[in-house]
Amino acid sequence: MSYSGYKSLVVRVEDRIAWVTLDNPPVNTIDAVLAGDLKAFADEAASDEDIAVIVLQSADPEFFSAHADFEWSFDPSTLMALADPDADPALNPLQQLNERLRTLPQVTIAKLRGYARAGGVELAMAADMRFAAADRTWLSQPESLMGIFPGGGGTQYLNRLVGRARALEIVLGAELFDTAVAERYGWINRAVPDEHLDAFVDALARRIAGLPQGVAAAAKEALDAAEASGPVPHLAEEASAHAKVYPSPDDVVHRLRVLMDHGGQTRDGELRLERLLESIPWAHRS
Repeated sequence: MSYSGYKSLVVRVEDRIAWVTLDNPPVNTIDAVLAGDLKAFADEAASDEDIAVIVLQSADPEFFSAHADFEWSFDPSTLMALADPDADPALNPLQQLNERLRTLPQVTIAKLRGYARAGGVELAMAADMRFAAADRTWLSQPESLMGIFPGGGGTQYLNRLVGRARALEIVLGAELFDTAVAERYGWINRAVPDEHLDAFVDALARRIAGLPQGVAAAAKEALDAAEASGPVPHLAEEASAHAKVYPSPDDVVHRLRVLMDHGGQTRDGELRLERLLESIPWAHRS
């Protein structure tokens, strides 16, 4: 497998481990380019028996992935154009992408530094495990401040990881979570001191990659089967509910345009995204 030709990913394969680095400046927004590259990588990796572990990481220490592209709110057809004809048509394109990654036979690990919000943290939740740089990583599902809610699998992934009550707190409270709380809630596996994170993930990936062929994939299959209702059973229901708020009404689109005018999807604006969103009044309230 070549794992080359990507515009927003750098892939290095060594000792049965694929190190997949998100590199989509300025803030690793999940846009059409990054989504396309992730799908292309997943399609190639799915049949590669020489890879046992996939590590998702970022080239930018301040942003794992800011969120999905705000432009999709202005023109929803650009998102729907990414739909995979071979995937479940009941799911939206971001759900299809995250499920493509989540169901890979390899063990997937998200190594987190910086901000992971909305679609970015949904991407991390699609991985089998998440390890974060302590006090250098922040997670958020701020979609409710934009007049929507997580629709790339986030509601279902959160419920599995943290439970319903905490998932509601995360989704409706729309606050930034530091690594201490995220670890306590189960949103991440473990917060690791920043200076030790690379070595920790490297050692874990190498232990898994060194297992006999097929052991890790079989263990994943068995653990998924332990969930009585099946792995992530209600994505279609999430998609149906999300259709009630997206495409967005005019006041939500206006709010996002104001956000863009004040720095949305720029580095400076994204560092204070929640504060920016809270400062923008809603144009209309029903």
